[in-house]
Order: sequence, then structure tokens, then C-alpha cells
Amino acid sequence: MKRLFILFTVVILALAAPALMLGQADKGTAVREEAVIYRDGDTVLKGFIVYDDSSTAKRPGIVIVHDWWGITEHMHAEAGQYARQGYTIFVADMYGNGKTADNPKDARDMLLALRGSPATMHSRFNAAAQTLSTHATVDASRVGAMGYSLGAQVVLEMARAGADLKGVVAFYTGGLDPLVSPAVAGKVKSKVLVLNGEADPFIKPESVDAFKKEMAAANVDCRYVSYPGAVHAFNDPEADAKGKQFNIPFAYQSDAAQMSTVEVVKFFSTVF
Repeated sequence: MKRLFILFTVVILALAAPALMLGQADKGTAVREEAVIYRDGDTVLKGFIVYDDSSTAKRPGIVIVHDWWGITEHMHAEAGQYARQGYTIFVADMYGNGKTADNPKDARDMLLALRGSPATMHSRFNAAAQTLSTHATVDASRVGAMGYSLGAQVVLEMARAGADLKGVVAFYTGGLDPLVSPAVAGKVKSKVLVLNGEADPFIKPESVDAFKKEMAAANVDCRYVSYPGAVHAFNDPEADAKGKQFNIPFAYQSDAAQMSTVEVVKFFSTVF
């Protein structure tokens, strides 16, 4: 109990730290964020690498995969938060050329285009993971992934496909069903952590049951956590404003946000 309290306190202090500015050290820390141009075939991708440059030691790397809006300030903040925990973070660009959406229609169109091409999804994720793995600070044998909404579907898909990841974390995924094929025993290399809002209308009870049965049948080390009262985007501070502006069921819930961060910290400390 005492250890969990200390861990929770560390996480809350990290949550309270100021957001990073591009290419600048975070005040009071040595965390840096740098823009990275990389490619998936002929497609130019614009991601970000975030790490503590006060040490030259090799450390685990985590690919962060954005939600349907693209790479937003929330994704930058999440990257900074986990970089402070001692990881090198790569924020992947799944849409190409750093594209983002400022309304649900455009976001939905880009989401559906990506979901409709699993091969593109796989190759763009792999391009990000490869870029992360070759960074000077990263131990390429210890790489994981974390995704939000659309990104949660991406990282679960990569786990099912047998990607060489130590662990994947899926935040508020509305799509638990496999896009290509279900998990198969012996193929999945990743431990899996799913963090969803119990009141999220995009998550149907029958899909949760099917997902849990799929993971169990494939002998996947999987933990599913559901936060009472939480809906979609529960750890995004901008969710309330977007929910009201577009009349969509998005809302920030501080308790769920803090508890889910504790779960992530514990999870990656275990898998790495």
C-alpha cells in the first residue's frame, strides 16, 4: 500500500508539470521534444521524439499513437509525462504529413481511411517503431506502444499481428473487435492493458465480453480496467470543450485520468 501511494504521488507530480515546448528543455527537467521527419514508402510522416537528455543510458521506448484528431496538444503532454518516467517516447503520425482534424467529419474521414487499409496501418506503425528503435537513447529490445481511441485500435491490432512489443496500452478504444484476424495463441508477444470508461457509449458490453474471451483463448496476458462514470477521452483535458462544441460524448474525468496513469506506470515498469 505504501509503495502504491508513493507511485501515485510521483505520477500526480508528473501530471502537474508544465507542457513541453518544441525543441526546448522542460523547466526544471532535462526532457526534450524534437520533431522527426520519417517515411513510410513515399509518404512523408511528421512525428516527435521526447526524452530526458540528461542521461546517455539506453532505456525502453514507447510509441504513442494519436486519436482521431491527429497529433494534438494532449498527445504532446502525454509524451512529456511518460518521458519524465524514464522512457523515450515517439509520437507517431498515422495520417501522414502531420495532418490533424479540427472537426468530427474530417476526423472520421481520416480515421475510416486508415481503418480501411490495415496494411497502411501496419506499415505506418512499423515505420514509427523502427524510427524509435534506432534512436541513440533506446534499447531496441524493450519497446512498447500506447494508443488513444483510434490509436488504441492500432496498438491492439499490432499486438494481434505479433509485433515485437513488450506491452501495449489501449486508452478508450471504441473498437475492440479485430480488424484483420483475432489473436492467436503463440503469436501475440505483448502484454496488454486496456483502460476504458464504463459509461463510454462507443463501447458495447458484448464487444467487451468478446474481447476478453478472445484474449483468454489466445493466452494473452491482458488486464481490462473500466472506470465508473467515465466516457470517451476521459484523460484529455480538452475533451469537455470538444464535447460541448460538437455535441459528442467526450468528457474529461480527473479521477479516471489519474488512476489510469498509475496503471500505465505500473504496467510498463513490469513489462520492461
